[in-house]
Amino acid sequence: MKARRLLGWLGRGAGEAGQTMVEYAIVAALIAVVAMVAVEALGTGITDVFNKIADEITSI
Repeated sequence: MKARRLLGWLGRGAGEAGQTMVEYAIVAALIAVVAMVAVEALGTGITDVFNKIADEITSI
């Protein structure tokens, strides 16, 4: 009887831990997608800025 109760209690904790891990994975995936979109959108602008800085430095 006690063993069955203990196994039931342990089983509940494992399900919640798995659910939490999935939630963290979803959040991490969303952050990665946002970062990729930001780099893609800002990539050419940042490249242009660094090229202008490099041109200014070489002209000195």
